[in-house]
Amino acid sequence: MAESADVIFVGNKPPMSYVLAIITSFSSHNAKEIVLKARGQAITTAVDVAEITRSRFMKDLKVSNIAIGTAEMPPREGENRSRMVSTIEITLSKE
Repeated sequence: MAESADVIFVGNKPPMSYVLAIITSFSSHNAKEIVLKARGQAITTAVDVAEITRSRFMKDLKVSNIAIGTAEMPPREGENRSRMVSTIEITLSKE
């Protein structure tokens, strides 16, 4: 990952707030690429955000890299084992 990349963590907010964050980052920070990071159930939101931004708002945007993996999360209260959670990183870059 390049040092100039901005990172946006996708969570429980509506997808359009992340789309706005991407557009703002590209326009105000003059970023060459932005990395969307998500884990667990937020992965579907991250994919939706990337596609909405690419198809509706920034036609010159392309997906340059997708990395998937698994992260080990500490056990919740009352549990005795750690759990594995899927992760994704979607790198969006301007052409």
